[in-house]
Amino acid sequence: MDQNAYRKLVSGESVGPGAVLLRFILGIAAQIYGFIVELRNFLYSKGWLKIHRAEVPVISIGNITTGGTGKTPLVIRLCKQLISDSQFQITSSQCAILTRGYKADQHYGDEPAVLAESCPGIQVVINPDRVAGAAEAISRFGAKVLVMDDGFQHRRLGRDVNIVAIDGTVPFGYGKLLPAGLLREPVSALKRADAVVITRCDQVTEAELAKLEGKLRQVNPEMVIARSVHASVCAKSIDDREISLEELKGKNIFAFCGIGNPDAFFNTVKVLGTKLVGSRVFDDHYHYTNECLADINEQAKRLVADLILTTQKDWVSISSPAIPNASEEVNFAYLAIELNFIRGEEKITELIKNALAGRI
Repeated sequence: MDQNAYRKLVSGESVGPGAVLLRFILGIAAQIYGFIVELRNFLYSKGWLKIHRAEVPVISIGNITTGGTGKTPLVIRLCKQLISDSQFQITSSQCAILTRGYKADQHYGDEPAVLAESCPGIQVVINPDRVAGAAEAISRFGAKVLVMDDGFQHRRLGRDVNIVAIDGTVPFGYGKLLPAGLLREPVSALKRADAVVITRCDQVTEAELAKLEGKLRQVNPEMVIARSVHASVCAKSIDDREISLEELKGKNIFAFCGIGNPDAFFNTVKVLGTKLVGSRVFDDHYHYTNECLADINEQAKRLVADLILTTQKDWVSISSPAIPNASEEVNFAYLAIELNFIRGEEKITELIKNALAGRI
């Protein structure tokens, strides 16, 4: 079952006896998974599983649902703030990002590549063992601050600030644990969080945001709650040309992606004033082949698309020579985005400032 079909199944969109039976089976599996998660958290809370403390401050960015919450743009935003804000007094060489990576076909994948490209000068350390990764970042690269990507469930490495990204469009993964839903942990796990950053706030109503914040306050009254949006910057084509947002308006776009929340990307494309003439969804971390890209190009041509658009995460997974010749076919490009805070940024900054105080 591909990712798109799976989302339709767990969201309840798929109907029929077969879908009902599958959801029942997934519900049983979710109970087993939930028991394992609760046991693991209990062992950490009692100290029976050891938490290792790094010699320098650790800022964890994570989520409680699988994929597509916007944690990678949040990591990039906070890393840039660390090295640009004079109150932190951190240089790019003193900051390191810890990531487990996503390994396929013996090559580490898209997210570390996006982090490295977006944060020049900051060392990206890829190691599934976060404790070993932290030790390497400190001893080999002289890091004074560590930003742990996708760190909320990786409790073995202690952290000084625990920040969780929650997608405002699907905040609690249809309310069920994996594999019956998208929750990696029960919502009650947010008691461990110091802050929550709600992402894609521009794609939900104020009433929905208020309701979400109320739920979060019930779980953890003390944590900071901030709001953010994924702001489009421009499109960047295969021939290194920047296409402004103004140029995109009114164009026929064929969009494709292999990310955790594809609908959010397609909504972003439409909000730009484009006409989405077609789209295609692939599994998260999809490995694009020459044949696949040629097929996308043919679909776009049939639909008279002016441009084929994807995400930066997908873009780094695509080999440039594999993309059809732009002079003969529909041009390929990716949409460059950045995470912008619309509320609560100063409180996030204060949390980080307090964590770093006296330790750098």
